[in-house]
Amino acid sequence: MRDLPKCPECGSEYTYEQGNMYICPECAHEWTKQAIPEPIDNKPVVSDAFGNILQDGDTITVIKDLKVKGSSSVIKVGTKVKNIRLVEGDHNIDCKIDGIGAMKLKSEFVKKT
Repeated sequence: MRDLPKCPECGSEYTYEQGNMYICPECAHEWTKQAIPEPIDNKPVVSDAFGNILQDGDTITVIKDLKVKGSSSVIKVGTKVKNIRLVEGDHNIDCKIDGIGAMKLKSEFVKKT
């Protein structure tokens, strides 16, 4: 059996191929084969809030004020973060922020610069 990608909308693993399209039977989402970014070296494909693909070493900008859990600190909108590292999990960006230190961020709150 061939390895088919999971549905980008609902994450279902039951997708099937029909011609030049992939189709999800659970949410009825259809997408072309060209629309799927291929993971490089089995690393997860991570995109920012605007759909730009992120890679290790990129510079990003925070697009929303983020409270730091367990602290009274806040990461302000427009904060630039250099040299990110992508990891698996809910918080998929590992980085160091000046004045705060090591941090994990969600890609949905950043944009690639």
